[in-house]
Amino acid sequence: MSGQPIITPAPIAPAPITQERIAEVDRWIARHLLPEDAMMNAVLEANQRAGLQAIDVSPLHAGFLALLVHSIGARRVLEIGTLGGYSAIAMARALPEGGKVTTLEIDPRAAEVARANFARADVVKKVDLRLGAALDLLPVIAGEGHAFDMAFIDADKENNAAYADWAATLLRPGGLMIVDNVVREGRITDMDDHDIRVEGTRSLYAAMRMDRRFEATALQLVGTKGWDGMLIARRL
Repeated sequence: MSGQPIITPAPIAPAPITQERIAEVDRWIARHLLPEDAMMNAVLEANQRAGLQAIDVSPLHAGFLALLVHSIGARRVLEIGTLGGYSAIAMARALPEGGKVTTLEIDPRAAEVARANFARADVVKKVDLRLGAALDLLPVIAGEGHAFDMAFIDADKENNAAYADWAATLLRPGGLMIVDNVVREGRITDMDDHDIRVEGTRSLYAAMRMDRRFEATALQLVGTKGWDGMLIARRL
């Protein structure tokens, strides 16, 4: 030993966690893991021009949904809440030939934009868009006798528990259900918050806690869409 003092570098203070920094990290990850996709960018631009709410899933979340479709070998996917078709396109592109996304949308204007986007993305043969209230359409779909491999729920949050109940009816054993926006910036834990979307989300958790047809977990997520989360459940 030389007797020289050991100099420990001063720790680097972490940058403050802000929404802009979180979004920057989201974009950085996307640049490294997702291929440049001019068509999907065009879909988002078309949605914006049409005046639709900018509440599509993020590119990373769309990639996650597509990866799930691939991973379980899905051929039939149910989506509740089409908006401009961004997530439906991501899932449809992951399906094999002959696969189908059945997507439900209540807003005629959003459905019109989505149909144009499906044509733009060349997935028209893989998408069956149904216009109307989901709780009216789901019994009709059940009567058609098709089992689904995956269900993605991203619609009016006050009906999430009812949608999950229908997903349990329509999914095959081993099928997956994904429900978006289940954290709502942590507001689900504030019992004084009576926003119908927050209460609807809490009702979903209460229903899932008692539903023996599913095993489920939920993940908190941060990114370009802020602080939220997804519930993921497997049909038993």
